[in-house]
Formats: sequence, C-alpha cells, structure tokens
Amino acid sequence: MIISRTPFRISFFGGGTDYPAWYLKHGGAVLATTIDKYCYITCRYLPPFFEHRIRVVYSKVENCQTVDDISHPSVREVLRYLNIDRGVEIHHDGDLPARSGMGSSSSFTVGLLHALYALKGQMPSKHQLAQESIHIEQEILKETVGSQDQVSAAHGGFNIIEFSPNNEISIRPMTLTQERIEELNSYLMLFYTGIIRTASNVAESYVNDIENKRRQLRIMNDLLTESIAVLNKGKNITAFGELLHEAWQAKRSLSAEVSNSNVDEMYNQAISAGAIGGKLTGAGGGGFMLLFVPPEKQMEVREKLNNLIYVPFKFESSGSQIVFFNNQEDYSIIERERDRQSVQAFEELGYSQKR
Repeated sequence: MIISRTPFRISFFGGGTDYPAWYLKHGGAVLATTIDKYCYITCRYLPPFFEHRIRVVYSKVENCQTVDDISHPSVREVLRYLNIDRGVEIHHDGDLPARSGMGSSSSFTVGLLHALYALKGQMPSKHQLAQESIHIEQEILKETVGSQDQVSAAHGGFNIIEFSPNNEISIRPMTLTQERIEELNSYLMLFYTGIIRTASNVAESYVNDIENKRRQLRIMNDLLTESIAVLNKGKNITAFGELLHEAWQAKRSLSAEVSNSNVDEMYNQAISAGAIGGKLTGAGGGGFMLLFVPPEKQMEVREKLNNLIYVPFKFESSGSQIVFFNNQEDYSIIERERDRQSVQAFEELGYSQKR
C-alpha cells in the first residue's frame, strides 16, 4: 500500500499569466506558496478476489472492470498514461474541498501520479511530476488550466515560478528570513465562501480571449514585481496587502465570471472590518478567499465573516511526498533504483566504484 501527500497552494500574484495561451507568446510569472493542507492518495494492487478489477473512492465510489469504465477523468487518464495493467484500488482524501480555488485538481493529479509511480517501484523527480501532470491536464484531458498549480504541488515551497515563451518553467525560491515569512503568514487569513465552481469554466471566460486582456495581465505582472520588492527589501509588510487589493481589482476586470455580488459583499465586509487587501485564491467565481489583515484586526474580520469557515494555515515547503510505503517486494525495487541513481551520479563525477 502507498500513500502520497500533496499540498494545496495559494497564489498571490501573476495568476492568468501561467496559461500557455499567454506565456508561450509573452512569458509569465506567479508568486505562490504551498500550505499545510493536503490531498492524500492511497493506492494498492487489488487482490483477485473481487468482482471488480478497479475501485476508485472519492466523493463517489466506482467499481470497474477496465480503465475505460472509469468516470473520473484524471484517474482514468493517469492509469492509461502509466500503463497500469493490474487491478488497483485508489482512495482520495483531502483537507479542503474540491473546486475551491486551492489547486486541488492539480494536487490530485500530481499525488496520483506520485503514488502510482511508487506502486510500480519508480521514483519520479519533482520536475517530472510537474511536467507530466501539466501534460495530462492540458494535452490529454484538454482542460483550460494553467501551469502553476502542478509546479507548486510537486515542488512545494514559497516560489517565483517563471514561464518562458520557449515553454521552459523555472522555479526560484523566495529567499526570505524565517522572521519575514512568519510575519507575512501572520497577516494572512483564509475563509471558505461555500461557493462551489469549476475553475476551468471560469478560466474559459477570459483565456479564450486572453490577447485582449493584455493590459490587465501586464498590470498583474508589474504588481508581482512590486510585491517581491516589498518582501525582499524589508518594506512595511502592509504594502503587500495593498498590492493584493490592486491585483484583485485587475483580475476582477478579466471577466464577469471572476467575481459576483456575493463575493464582492464578503470582500467589502472584510475591508470594512480592517482587511487591507485580498483575493479569491484560484481562477475566481467562489471557493476560498484569502485576506491580508493586521493581526490586531483579525478578530473583527472573523466576527464580520462569522457565516464563513475560517481555516488557519502555515506555509509548507515539502511538496508531494510518499508518506507511507508498505510493500516489501516493491520496496526492494525502489531501493535498487535509488542505488542505481546514486552510482550513476557518483560515476558522472568522474569516480568509479567497485562492485
């Protein structure tokens, strides 16, 4: 049995510039962090004693004979992609709900790939997990999704993720003191709006016409640059919240689907109670709202938004991990693969090793 644990993410600035339709022409970048809320995938090879060959448990339960019978698109296509030809059982559990703007669908795909690779006795790199998840979601499933969520889920951490027109993706960790990171974290509050939406549907409302959104996306890119300067140069942290407010106003103008009257009312209530800025955490339309609030004002904001679920969180830096592995036969395969990679790296340095 294998259990993978893959974090959800919060994107601060640059969302929208991570869609291939934009960055393959203009480049793009986002500032994002993963948090200590996770997607868990449990999988095992299924013993041959059941009427079904494949069992998938998420908000629904699917008992299937073939991969083609699976309704869940990510599960179906990941099993095909990895050529899993044995019976399997897959369970999903999440700390946060799906379709909530936290990159949950990409965390699921990354975590599922990671778990099934481990089940096969293979150890993919974080780069491989990110790239293959992007390929599955964008090229195989044809979903209107960006490329930041998969990178954050696989790598973890607080990063600047840059997207080049040549389709290269680079990750630059934010090199801040622990005190600065903790200060930023202490100003952030996360609330669940209760509004469920599908991110790709919201994204389609502006991605299909993204060339006509150049002004907003360039403003959002400029705000990203300013936000990095605020954090790196030790400026008053409240400036970060002010930039979040500007970025949210720019993003709201991308499409009428990004916000709505209910979201606007929640946001305005938070501002009136002392929040400096904020945003919806994903493509928009609902899900989670991130707010930047001075610590002394946070109780007032919680009281004002007492009909919403408040979710405390901390930044995390581990990315997708295999947290449980219990199969001695497959474990020995992984050990051999690890040894093989170690010997290869040793020899690439110009050394030899007696066997």
